[in-house]
Amino acid sequence: MSHLLEPLVVRHTHRLPAPTGPSGDGQVAARQFDAALMSVGFKLSADLLTHLSGLSGDTVTAVAVRTLGVVREMVGDHVQHNVYFRDFPAHVPDTFDFWMRCIADALSDETSRDRTVAQLESGVLDLLTLPSYGNYRHTYAEMLAAHDELTAAAGDRLTVLHLGGDADVEVSALYLALAGSTTPLGEDHLRDLATLAAHCADGPQPEAVPIRENLAVVNRERLSAGADLLLDTVTDVLRLACALSDGDVTLQEPTRFRALSRPIRRALLAGLDSVVAAAPAKLADVGAHREAWKRLGERLHPHEYPRWPHAAEVFAVARGERKVRSFDSRVEELLGRNDVIGATELLRSAPGMLFRALDRLLRAASGQDERDAVVTAAVELAPKVSGRVVLAVREHLHNRHEKAGEHRVFVNRLGRAWVASDTRRAVLPPDRDRLIAALDAEIRRRLPSPGHLLIDPDVLDVALPLSGRAAGSGLGVLPRGSVTPVEGELLRFFVYWKQAHRDTDYDLSALMLDADYSTLSWLSYTALTDLEGEHSGDITSAPDGASEFINLRLGAARGTFIVPQVDIYSGEGFEEVEESFFGFMLRDAEQGGRPFEARTVRMKSELRGPGRVALPLAFVRGDDGRWRAIWLQLYLKGHPSANRVEGNRISVATLLRGVVERTPLTVRYLMGLFADGTAATTVWDGTTVPEGPVTYIGLQRPEGLHPGSRIVTPENLRDLIPE
Repeated sequence: MSHLLEPLVVRHTHRLPAPTGPSGDGQVAARQFDAALMSVGFKLSADLLTHLSGLSGDTVTAVAVRTLGVVREMVGDHVQHNVYFRDFPAHVPDTFDFWMRCIADALSDETSRDRTVAQLESGVLDLLTLPSYGNYRHTYAEMLAAHDELTAAAGDRLTVLHLGGDADVEVSALYLALAGSTTPLGEDHLRDLATLAAHCADGPQPEAVPIRENLAVVNRERLSAGADLLLDTVTDVLRLACALSDGDVTLQEPTRFRALSRPIRRALLAGLDSVVAAAPAKLADVGAHREAWKRLGERLHPHEYPRWPHAAEVFAVARGERKVRSFDSRVEELLGRNDVIGATELLRSAPGMLFRALDRLLRAASGQDERDAVVTAAVELAPKVSGRVVLAVREHLHNRHEKAGEHRVFVNRLGRAWVASDTRRAVLPPDRDRLIAALDAEIRRRLPSPGHLLIDPDVLDVALPLSGRAAGSGLGVLPRGSVTPVEGELLRFFVYWKQAHRDTDYDLSALMLDADYSTLSWLSYTALTDLEGEHSGDITSAPDGASEFINLRLGAARGTFIVPQVDIYSGEGFEEVEESFFGFMLRDAEQGGRPFEARTVRMKSELRGPGRVALPLAFVRGDDGRWRAIWLQLYLKGHPSANRVEGNRISVATLLRGVVERTPLTVRYLMGLFADGTAATTVWDGTTVPEGPVTYIGLQRPEGLHPGSRIVTPENLRDLIPE
């Protein structure tokens, strides 16, 4: 296996494919490797340490160099995190005093004196014109020299790297897991799937690729390798064409199709022809993406290939030369005539579509007889609907109370969020309760027998990953809506960015809210200090990379919510910069150390989304006084420039309320269904593990589990979603 694929296995599974090489006495090198890993919050499992100790020292050293680079990037330790105020969090000045100091420096500088005087006389001063504002005033080495070493604490993060199997087997297993996922993958995972699919094109393939976006990526690599395409609908071909042009395989955004070679054009047209020849009714799908098909036709030139007449029909439908009525239009016509019964009967032939239209059908029903017909159809068709859709509808119904809520939160596939008033009619309790009971029974029927369940209690309130797009990529990132405990006295946020082409200013801020979501205070470059903590200072450009931090004392925090956010003040967006990520650390009060210490990092998430304001997560104080993290992974549109925490307080509070007051389906929900099946369950105490095989579900795999155990951690939590 190429060493290029080893990092994928480490990142996705926290397993190191079993290193191979000459035998020898590698014990010293292995322990040095382990010590180096511990400095960044990782550790070798006992089995992996033993395996490495039996290899030559040079082999272990080579493995260590590769692996350390991977895990340091996973936690954000691959870059230098400097701060504006060298002693941060100590000696951070009052904001006004700091600004006055910057003005005094500017007045004493001949190159800036006249400009500064003119601004002061006008009554408006631009901080960005002051020479000492926004730029590092010391080197990274000088900052390190100002801080003592971090004192080790029992609460420091320790992520265990386990011994994997043969390298090729590990790569193949990861490919099969991603390709066969029952939930959509995020953008980073799709890129990894493409890499793996190219390597595994001639190896074992999944029995099915249920998610169409995943299938497009797999087909692109199969096409490159000369393997047969996996096609079921005409839209599969359209998605493949988008993938070949590095476009949007979800078909949500227009793709600019590239010129295609003749072999590729022939493969796409042959695939279209076979799909339509086998099922002419599938031409009805063309209308949903008519414009995309027209643009693709300009690249494929189907008229040049008369041997595939069925493919030509697709483009005739797209151009309107052949009339094919879509399934959606037939449903809309019936609903337009208020024929709910007729629409329901038609949708029986498309169970997934019926489930997605369930709420609308119930609201459109004019009486109990019509509602009963809708509910009956849903109950009967539930076994034919994918597990992900069943769970999504179950979650939706759980949050559809008798009275409509004040707000609805909408989140698109990229994490862009907005809030609107909820004006929908209620779903009546009898119908809602009957559907919920039926869906619970259906999910319970599909769940495999877990045998002996071993549960980490901290995972119970983690949301089920019904879509991989609800969680960013990184270390310790959980699906949107997940709630996890926060243990520590000091909470420290960090953001890092490196601009690609032009000056870029990101601002890290933290908003403090009361129980009614009203603003109490904030920390930002306009409010460097407060009762709760300190801001590390404003950096206004990042040609070589830049970091900002916020230090918070949880014991001193007022209110109920702490909402960190990253605002783009100017320059490149989150998807334009060379690199950007957010994270948080937890420390004991007396630990000290540098502003950034890898082994105290609990979460590091890539910032890659639309909008100009990022909301990675929030922290909420419960009725018991303990703090918990609630995962958001959201982006607000914001303004083109000059976004500040002061300007989006209301929109952030409204969005947070919508997320907090919505209840996602969690691991706890599935555990309840397992318990109904009389599964033996043990709550893991963090020390003792059973001797026999178990199904373990937790935030991190413990050592000592029986080799026959099934392991589910956040890295493969999607495996809990039944087909």
